[in-house]
Amino acid sequence: MLNIWTEKYRPSKLSDVIGETANINRLNAYVKEKNIPHLIFAGSQGTGKTSTAIVLAMELFGDSWKDNFLELNASNDRGIDVIRDNIKNFAKIRPSNDLGFKIIFLDEADHLTGDAQAALRRTMEMFYNTTRFIFSCNYSSKIIPPIQSRCVVLRFKPVDKEGMEDRLSYIAKNENFDIDTDSLDAIYEISDGDMRKAINILQAVHSSGKITPVSIYEISGEVNKDQYKSLITMALDGNFNDARNYLDKMLIEYGLSGIDIIKGMHSSIRKEQIAPKQKLEVIMALAEAEFRIVEGGTDNIQMDALLAKLAYIGSEVN
Repeated sequence: MLNIWTEKYRPSKLSDVIGETANINRLNAYVKEKNIPHLIFAGSQGTGKTSTAIVLAMELFGDSWKDNFLELNASNDRGIDVIRDNIKNFAKIRPSNDLGFKIIFLDEADHLTGDAQAALRRTMEMFYNTTRFIFSCNYSSKIIPPIQSRCVVLRFKPVDKEGMEDRLSYIAKNENFDIDTDSLDAIYEISDGDMRKAINILQAVHSSGKITPVSIYEISGEVNKDQYKSLITMALDGNFNDARNYLDKMLIEYGLSGIDIIKGMHSSIRKEQIAPKQKLEVIMALAEAEFRIVEGGTDNIQMDALLAKLAYIGSEVN
């Protein structure tokens, strides 16, 4: 049976959570006090929000944590009915622990409808003595102010390079295989601080039997950031046809979407040392192309227009 490494290597205690020293110190203080307020865990995907909520429950409740912890994904159960049924029914149950409260963890809480959040606020008030809520979200601004005011907000950062590569090296050693620095760098570049994504890539490339930066990019369906740089350079230099052929390769051979390529180009251009005015114009052109595609524009047409705009920007400088 194939073990899923994201589950196999999920933190089992708060000290295992990577790169969140300030947040973990605060949570350890709550554990020591044997009490927690309502909490909001805010941050991008793969930064450890769900894992932290689970290990917090484990450290508070011990072996009975599963009886005192309800996890719901608000992106699936986002309406008012889930508040009236699942959440309220669980909140009514007497806690089976000495602490006197249970935890309800709402993952992707920023997907809850406005009516559901309003109903949830009332539930929080009614059952505060026996139930604490932990909300996990990408954007805390999408949580209504009355709920935010009742919670302590902890913000989770993308995992830094050192922390991620140390963890991946530990996993590789534990699974009895070697991985070189270039391959670790490639995984970090692709995952962009998402630890879950990084571990999934590591397991996938290990299963393929060949661990190299090239195989990592192929398996993850990504391209090296140098290729985005080449695309931008060709366009700015006025080599529109060459840039268009290179773009076709990305779209057809690599299977990337227009949005994928724009995001890659954006990441690349931010790190480039070019004339400030030119950089600003390129970034504005990328933003306009992304908006047009999101609003329903055709990838090929909008990407052609983007390359043409970059060629025009380059000609103004030259």
